[in-house]
Amino acid sequence: MNITDSDIKLIKSKGLTVDKVLSQIEIFKNEIPFVALRSAATLENGISKISDTYQKELIERYEKKVYDLETIKFVPASGAASRMFKELFRFLDYYDADKESLNSYTNHEKADAIRLFLIGLEKFPFYSTVMNEVKRFSPDFDSLSEGEQLYLFVEVMLRERGLNYGWYPKGLLPFHKYSERIATAFEEHLYEAAGYNVNGDKASKIHFTISKEHLEAFNEEFERIQQDVELKTATKFDISYSFQKPETDTIAVTMDNEPFRLENGELLFRPGGHGALIENLNDLDADIIYIKNIDNVVVRKYQNELSGFKKVLAGKLLEIQQEVFDILKCIDKEVPTEEKLKQIKQFLVEELNVRLPLDFDKFSDKFKVLFIKESLNRPIRVCGMVINEGEPGGGPFWVKQENGRVVLQIIEAPQINKNDRRQKEILAGATHFNPVDLVCGVRNYKGEKFNLLDFVDPDAGFITTKTMNGRRLKALELPGLWNGAMSNWISVFVEVPLTTFNPVKSVNDLLKSAHQVKLFS
Repeated sequence: MNITDSDIKLIKSKGLTVDKVLSQIEIFKNEIPFVALRSAATLENGISKISDTYQKELIERYEKKVYDLETIKFVPASGAASRMFKELFRFLDYYDADKESLNSYTNHEKADAIRLFLIGLEKFPFYSTVMNEVKRFSPDFDSLSEGEQLYLFVEVMLRERGLNYGWYPKGLLPFHKYSERIATAFEEHLYEAAGYNVNGDKASKIHFTISKEHLEAFNEEFERIQQDVELKTATKFDISYSFQKPETDTIAVTMDNEPFRLENGELLFRPGGHGALIENLNDLDADIIYIKNIDNVVVRKYQNELSGFKKVLAGKLLEIQQEVFDILKCIDKEVPTEEKLKQIKQFLVEELNVRLPLDFDKFSDKFKVLFIKESLNRPIRVCGMVINEGEPGGGPFWVKQENGRVVLQIIEAPQINKNDRRQKEILAGATHFNPVDLVCGVRNYKGEKFNLLDFVDPDAGFITTKTMNGRRLKALELPGLWNGAMSNWISVFVEVPLTTFNPVKSVNDLLKSAHQVKLFS
C-alpha cells in the first residue's frame, strides 16, 4: 500500500493508526475463516424453557432487588429509515403513470410490497400527515389517476421536497397512531422501559446510540413528549446519547484488495457495523444493561406482557450471577472440596452450558481452580431466543473454537460456509434465532466493571461486497455486537415467545397487529 501524507492525515483524524489500517487490509487478503458449527442450539441442547412457576419466581427475584440496582437500557438507534422504504423507492424509480396503470404494475410478481402498502394505506400512522402535505402540494389531487395519486403520496412522504421520511432515523418515524397523537419508536421505548427499567427513585435511564447529525432531532422529540410520558408512567427519564466512534471505521478495498480510493484520491472508510457499538456499551457502567433494537417495539396494550418477560430474563441473570459470584469468592478463599467441585461442575455444565475438557477430573486442584475461574470471571448475558419462523437474523449454535473447545454462540448467516453441505444442514436445522433481546451483567464478583473489549473475538467479523458509484468494493464489518463482540462472555439462552419480537424492517411491518392500536375490521 502506497501511503501518502494526506492518507496519514486522514487516518489520524479518525483516531486510527497506519498499522491498524494495514492490518485491516491483511484481513481482506487472508479472508476471515468461517465458523465451525457443531450443531444448532435447541431446547434439548443449549436453550432453556422456563415454566410458568419458574417465571414467577424469577420475576419476584428481580422485583425484590431492582430498586437496589443500577439499570440502564441500551438502544442501538442509528439505523436509517431508508431501508424500510426500499420497495417504495423502487416504485418511484420504475413506475410511470403515463405508460402503465397502477393495477397493471401491482400485478407484477415483484410488486407484492406495493400492493400490500396500497391495501393498508389508511392504516399507516403517517397517513393523515402525508395526505395533508400531499394536498398542499397538489390541490387537484382528487382528479389524478390512482397511480398518480399513489406516486405523489410516496414521493411527498420520502423525498426531501416533502416530509423527507427517507432521510429520517428509524427511531423518529411515526410508528403507532393513538387517539391523542402519533408515537415514534423512540417514544415507545420510554413507555416500555417504565415497565421494568426503573430504580427506587422512579427514574429510568435509557442510552441511545445515534448518528451525530440527528442529535438535535432526538432532543427535540424528547422535549416534545417528555412531560406527557413522564406523567402517564410516573417515571422520570434520564436520556443519554452517544455516536459510533470514528476510530471504529474500517477501510474499504477494491476487489483486488487494494485500498479503495474516491475520485479525488481519498481513501474510503466505512462504519464498522453494529459491532463497533461494543465501544459505546463499554462506556456504560450499571448492574444490569438491557439491549434492544430501536425498531422492536409494540403498541402499549401489549407492553405488560413484554415487560414480564424482560423481568424473567433479568431475574435469570441475577440468579446466575449470584451463583457465579459465590463460587468465585469461595475459590478465592480456599481450594474447594471434592463435593464442592462436583457442585461447581454441575453448575457449569447444566446452567452455563460449559463443555468441560474430557480429562478435567485428571487436572490438579490448582488447574481445576484456574479453569473454573477462567470460565466464570466474565461478563454475563442472558439472551431471549424465539422460535425460528424464517425471520432474518443471527441464531444460537454450538461452535468449535480454534482451541478445540465447543461453546454456545450467536452466529450470523455470513459467518457460515453455505457451500459446505454439513454446515448448511446445521443452519437449516436451527429451531430458534436471536431477536436482540439481551440482559447483561458487566461487573465482576468484586463489583468492578469489566473492560468489555477484552472479551471480543477479533476474528469473528465478516467481509461484505458493496457498490459505490458503479464500482464494486469490499467492506469489513467488525465482530457484531451480540456476535463476536460478546463471543467470550458467559452466554445463557432462554426461550421467549414470538410476541416479544416485532421489528419493523419494512414499512409494511407497521400493518401487523403489534403495531396497530385498532386491528383491521
